[in-house]
Amino acid sequence: MNLFVNGKKITTSASLTMRLVDFLRENLELTGTKEGCGEGECGACSVIIDGELINSCLVILGQVQNKSIITIEGLDEPEISAAFEETGAVQCGFCTPGMIIASSVLLAKNPSPEENEIKKAISGNLCRCTGYTKIIEAIKKAGKEKQCGTSN
Repeated sequence: MNLFVNGKKITTSASLTMRLVDFLRENLELTGTKEGCGEGECGACSVIIDGELINSCLVILGQVQNKSIITIEGLDEPEISAAFEETGAVQCGFCTPGMIIASSVLLAKNPSPEENEIKKAISGNLCRCTGYTKIIEAIKKAGKEKQCGTSN
């Protein structure tokens, strides 16, 4: 089967019933996508599939034939990463890739989201360290920087 990961065509004979999170981590060594709960509840395994935020632990390889998948390694959003660093939204870092992926999807649809929109957009991503305040601040900052076309 064929799929596109971070802009590269991948041809694989891996089992079509293999979970996408396992394929990304084990076969492609893209370990930025984390396995948290394995039940689609924590968002640590978030990826973008054809423009949509998806928990890769809930997707089997057979479902992504000819689809475009973006992982944290393939995300070209320096404004978001910089904003997370600058606001201190990164603590242990385990949730960060999923939060950044969710932020990217939100900001692609709405570069100037209200706080309630941000909360809704990241509601599928759990963080046990930050209390979300700095994450929300980071997303607002990233949106402003994307609109201005600047990043540090």
